Amino acid sequence: MKRLEGKVALISGTARGQGRAAALRFAAEGALVVGGDLLHEEAVETQRLIAREGGTALTTGPLDVTDEDSVRIWVEEAVEAFGGIDIVYADAGAVRFEPVDSQPYDDFASTLRAELKSVWLTAHAAWSHLIRSRGCILTSGWTPVLGGSLTNRRTAKGSVIALTRHIAVEGAPYGIRANCVTSGVIDTAGSRAGLLAEDHPMRDMARHTPLSRVGTPEDVAEAAVFLASDEASHITGTHLVVDSDWSTVLPGAVH
Repeated sequence: MKRLEGKVALISGTARGQGRAAALRFAAEGALVVGGDLLHEEAVETQRLIAREGGTALTTGPLDVTDEDSVRIWVEEAVEAFGGIDIVYADAGAVRFEPVDSQPYDDFASTLRAELKSVWLTAHAAWSHLIRSRGCILTSGWTPVLGGSLTNRRTAKGSVIALTRHIAVEGAPYGIRANCVTSGVIDTAGSRAGLLAEDHPMRDMARHTPLSRVGTPEDVAEAAVFLASDEASHITGTHLVVDSDWSTVLPGAVH
């Protein structure tokens, strides 16, 4: 039997990268995937890819994970379509990098909204349904919270880990588990335009990990499937680091 057979999984950020990989992998494990993204047409393409592989997916409309009404409607349409919610994977996010002395506050606040507020809104909207299913919540962390710089995203992702642990405590009496998948440098279109770009000063550092490679979205998706499955039924309030041990060599020792 597939590990997520028949479970309804809400996954944000399914237009590309880690969100798309998670949607495809969850569907392959039998989940009924409800995706969403501001990049709606690309999220619909993810739905088509799932259908081609024989899976079941729904993409209801443009999803703004920083907007309470947008998240509420997303959750309601998932429940209307499939009768409930078993898994929430709050994967969507966005970041604006600049030094603290030059970054406008609005950019800093935008990162907090996209990375942290989005998790709270999603958990809040899905909470009553997760109580009924004794379901689980997954969040998305980032290795530099364990040491490093990049202040605004480090602040936001560190707060995501803290919020995830808090949700785990509050959810435990209802059988709700909450865990964070903390990834390092992952080869996505976004990272290729940033950390992995030819002219970025961290590009070589990202490749000098103990396993001598950057991660793939599929690496992260496999970890997420495990945490969402019954195999992880006694795991809650933790963050699973998927980073080739990059967190050990930060800020960039050559292996």
